[in-house]
Amino acid sequence: MKLREDEVRVPSPAGDIRTVVIAPAGAGVLPGVVLYTDIFQLTESTLRTARRLASDGFVVAVPEIYPHGELAGVALEFDDAGKARGLEGAGSTSTAQFDADRVAVLDYLEQRADVSQLLVTGFCIGGHLAFRAAFDARVAATVCFYPTGLQTGGLGGDVADSLSRAGDIQGRLMVVFGSRDPHVPADARLLVVGALYAAGLDDVELHVYQGGEHAFMRDVGVRHDPVLTDLALAEAVSFFRGR
Repeated sequence: MKLREDEVRVPSPAGDIRTVVIAPAGAGVLPGVVLYTDIFQLTESTLRTARRLASDGFVVAVPEIYPHGELAGVALEFDDAGKARGLEGAGSTSTAQFDADRVAVLDYLEQRADVSQLLVTGFCIGGHLAFRAAFDARVAATVCFYPTGLQTGGLGGDVADSLSRAGDIQGRLMVVFGSRDPHVPADARLLVVGALYAAGLDDVELHVYQGGEHAFMRDVGVRHDPVLTDLALAEAVSFFRGR
C-alpha cells in the first residue's frame, strides 16, 4: 500500500508540536490514531511501526512528546546517553503539560477531514500517555503497549493521578505487557489490573505475552521479538476495528 507522510506543526498553548502524520494515499476517510512514542521520540523505529499501522487503514499522527524544550526536533539514539536525555525530558515535563499537549493533538486529528473517529496507542511512557488520553470522551478505543509508571504515578516531573482516574475512561481499553518486563513486573501488573477492575473497567482486554521483555516491539536491539510484535500489532488492529 502506498502511504503519504507529512510533517505538521500542531498548535498548542505552549507552542507548536512537531507531528508526523502517515496515512494510506487516496484512501478517503479513515479512523485516526494518535501514536505516542517511547522516551526516544520520533525515531525511524517508531515511524516504521506507525507506517505498519497506517497500512492497515488508519491515519496515524505521531507527535513529539517533548516538543517545547531542548529536545524539540530531536530523535534520540538507543544508547545510554539517549536514554538519559529522554528520562531528563520526562522529568522536566509536568503531567499538566503532557495533558495539554494531548488535547491539542486530539483537537488537530478530530478536525481533519479524512478522520472519522479518534483512537490512541503508545509504547512505554507513550503507553502511559495513551492511558491518560483515554480520559478524553472523544477517544473510542485505546491500546497501551507495556505502559510504564501506571503503578506508581511515574510519568513526568510530578506524580500522575492516572490509575485513580481509570473510571474516567469511557472508550474501550486494551493493555499489553511482556512477562519479563522489569519496569512492569508481575506485582505491578496485578496492581494495575486490580485498579482497573476496581474502577469498574471489567471489560478491559489484557494481554501478557510470555517471554516479552520491555520494548519487545522496538525493532532495534536484542530485546526485539518479531513474532510477538506481529501478534501484538494484529491484536491492536483487530481491537481498533471493534473485532
